[in-house]
Amino acid sequence: MASIRLILYSRPGCHLCDEMKEVVASLRAAHDFELDEVDISQDADLENLYGQEIPVLFVNDRKAFKYRVSAAELRARLRREERRWW
Repeated sequence: MASIRLILYSRPGCHLCDEMKEVVASLRAAHDFELDEVDISQDADLENLYGQEIPVLFVNDRKAFKYRVSAAELRARLRREERRWW
């Protein structure tokens, strides 16, 4: 079971969301993490919370990135989280 949990809040038709999804996917093979993708357009409360910030990526229940993340930035964050579990 993955010790790192990512939650990606996004909505359909969002090009920044698509970019962040690609970055996350690019690191999937090298890092063990669980990913939940949440479509905020299906929930009014989430739309109110994150509608102006998407995409938003949480790492282990902490807001880590919004709008954009590079593979290097996410890789560094995942490595920090992995070290916490050793």
